[in-house]
Amino acid sequence: MSIMSRSLLAATALVFAATASMAFDTRARAAFVLDQTTGTVLLTKEADQALPPASMSKLMTLYIAFEALRDGRLQRDERLPVSAHAMSFGGSTMFLDTTDRVKVEDLLRGVIVLSGNDACVVLAEALSPDGTEGGFARLMTQRAQQLGMTSSTFKNASGWPAQGHAMSMRDLVLLANLIISDFPEFYPMFSERVFEFDGRAPSNVNNRNPLLGLGIGADGLKTGHTQEAGYGLVGSATNGNRRVVFAITGLDSTRARAEEAEAIVNWAFRQFAEQTVVTKDKSVATAEVWMGSADEVHLVAEKDVTLLLPTMTAGGIKAEVVYTGPIEAPVAKGQKLAELIIQPEGLPETRVPLVAADKVDAGGFVDRIMTVSSLLIKRFSEDAGDAM
Repeated sequence: MSIMSRSLLAATALVFAATASMAFDTRARAAFVLDQTTGTVLLTKEADQALPPASMSKLMTLYIAFEALRDGRLQRDERLPVSAHAMSFGGSTMFLDTTDRVKVEDLLRGVIVLSGNDACVVLAEALSPDGTEGGFARLMTQRAQQLGMTSSTFKNASGWPAQGHAMSMRDLVLLANLIISDFPEFYPMFSERVFEFDGRAPSNVNNRNPLLGLGIGADGLKTGHTQEAGYGLVGSATNGNRRVVFAITGLDSTRARAEEAEAIVNWAFRQFAEQTVVTKDKSVATAEVWMGSADEVHLVAEKDVTLLLPTMTAGGIKAEVVYTGPIEAPVAKGQKLAELIIQPEGLPETRVPLVAADKVDAGGFVDRIMTVSSLLIKRFSEDAGDAM
């Protein structure tokens, strides 16, 4: 037995004939762009490097708070006290003080819309195993690891600059994707553009997300900026039935962040489209059969295969059918026999199981004699050719 493969370059090129495909050359220090609808990674740049995430790491504080609300450990209308530690923070704040007892729902908006460092600490101290922000940061790291964020380590709840406080762009997109998928009841807060808390912070009432209100389907999530991290954004937008989630960091200004984020959204929606590349039960290839009532069997997919692909692809899409053969009869209809490996340029490969379109019975005596005779003749011809 040997591994057999059959190229489908010509067939797929007929489906995806086009002119050119252009990758997005981002100015961000690091970036990760995901089409959530199909799970297709559209862009990676230093995506697994652990970098200072600034306020983008507030998404982890929010995720844990959302879990607590879902589990009943917090209530939306519950009022939480403000410690001297929470009150001490500068930067973006809700201007809380120790005389306040603030509703959880207001604290959530304070984090999401106003990027309030003080609001983060109030939530952190309420949910921390030991009542401290440091204890909550350790909980954040542990929960992130459980969720698959392997490049994330937290030292505080707000993203305040601290040695070792880091996340990767891939982790940030994973986290954003979880928030969108797991907590649809809270996600609309991320598209709120203004939050006025108690009239006390007229200088900090606007959401800093530059994509909101542009009419490009943007509805979240969180900006970030420190001197070390530069300007970053975890963003998401929808277009029709598609959603794109992305993270960028290391831009040198708010303007550069806004321009880059908008360009990424437009590129993701305009340069990629879903296409049906395999139709259910339509023959993709044939596989050789050994000692059967037929010499070959057609290979088909059990369902339509739709992929997100570049709208313009030079030279078609590379694909191969791989199976171990020849396949010994009998073969049952629907029996998995092969894989179709589709390799779009610049995108991850997709593997599609292929099954037998029909059954092939074991051959009778005459069929077997003919098969063996054919094999002997073939080997004799090859040996004779080698001897010449």
